[in-house]
Amino acid sequence: MSLVPCHVAVIHFFHYLHLLAVFRSAVGLFLHDLYIIWGNQPGATCPAVWNEISTTLTAQFLADGQCTDAARAAIRGAFHDCFNGACDGSLILANECTNTENRGLERLCTQLGGLATEKQVGVADLIQFAAAHAIKTCPGGPTVPVKVGRKDSSTANALGVLPAHNAAGGDLVKLFASKGFSPIDLAALIGAHTAAKQRTTDPSKAGAALDSTVGTWDNKYYQETKSGKGAPFTLEADKNIAQNPLTTVPFSTFAASKSAWDFAFVSAMTKMSMLGVDSKDLIDCTSALPGGSSKREIKGANLFDRLKW
Repeated sequence: MSLVPCHVAVIHFFHYLHLLAVFRSAVGLFLHDLYIIWGNQPGATCPAVWNEISTTLTAQFLADGQCTDAARAAIRGAFHDCFNGACDGSLILANECTNTENRGLERLCTQLGGLATEKQVGVADLIQFAAAHAIKTCPGGPTVPVKVGRKDSSTANALGVLPAHNAAGGDLVKLFASKGFSPIDLAALIGAHTAAKQRTTDPSKAGAALDSTVGTWDNKYYQETKSGKGAPFTLEADKNIAQNPLTTVPFSTFAASKSAWDFAFVSAMTKMSMLGVDSKDLIDCTSALPGGSSKREIKGANLFDRLKW
């Protein structure tokens, strides 16, 4: 009798235990992050103006049942405003959109800057609200909690901090770790490329999507990046994350389970939106998002049901 099936079963069993340990750790980090970000905050009501802004953004972010290029720019813009230093609105207020690393965000900066002035809201807050709105607007997108009350800054952040399109996996792990993100966070955040297009990495293929269903928020990005098949275009850095020893397990898990990815992504994106931000006296405006939940609903949700374990 062949022992191969038994051997394979043992391998799968230990692989399962590894995945379970990884995501138990993720659950712990998620709860800790929620406590830090949402805990001990005054129960102020979200200003009505954010519901007005939400209506305006929906018209820009959804067309023919799919998320638009404007939605893609909003998601990218949130990362570019935060990762260089802090989520402080300097992407717009310090005219960072003219920097080479921010090419393709010029129109977003103009539109959000004008909307912030019109509605008399903070630019930093609007950038993060727009990203959370865009994620939720994309069919299948999760609700990322969003708060308002950040301090705006017109001081430009440092150049050269954003990751390169061809960065090595190990370098990306170190870069994100320097900002407080785990390898699981990195693998989860890169999944936002499910709704992304490249325009400058290969100008001859400008507008090529990074997965085959760019108008929806699904986990095909993980499946297609991992297999090397199906995506119109794949960034070298994304391939490197898929293959790096510290990120390959969560990457593969997200390819197999959208629920697991949504869970990890919400945790990591919430953390991203608070980089360099004093959480004191911020106001929860998650309810202003399309189908948004209050912080109590987010904290009280059954974690294992959400993960479908």
